[in-house]
Amino acid sequence: MTDMIHIACPACQAKNRIPAAKLGAKPTCGVCKAALFPDAPFELDEAKLNKHLKADEVPLLVDFWAPWCGPCRMMAPMFAEASTQMAPQVRFAKLDTEKHQAVGSRFQIRGIPLIILFDHGREIARQAGAMNAGQITGWVRQSLKA
Repeated sequence: MTDMIHIACPACQAKNRIPAAKLGAKPTCGVCKAALFPDAPFELDEAKLNKHLKADEVPLLVDFWAPWCGPCRMMAPMFAEASTQMAPQVRFAKLDTEKHQAVGSRFQIRGIPLIILFDHGREIARQAGAMNAGQITGWVRQSLKA
């Protein structure tokens, strides 16, 4: 039997089952037809984050940022570049801590930019400070090996 991977749609949050062998074939949501691995990091709020943490069986890297943060804005294009290099092994998302302050408290975020890597809903690593695309991808690969 083919191994199936569960993954929440970044657009409509529907839970999808995808054969593991087909993750690299640009799968789309069975409900809304949106790309399950979009070309850029997708936006989250607290409810969407909870859905992805509960449903996703693909590692999720979340950039916790705020619009007023210079280093966050500087890192944004690097984070987007890293997302294209890591898909479909890792999905990339962003969460605005200014809009969703309860999430900042929940994850004890003391400084931004902060990236947190989740695997099967569990935090496995976090890194504060701006990084370039190569540093992000290297850090993710190293964190997934641990």
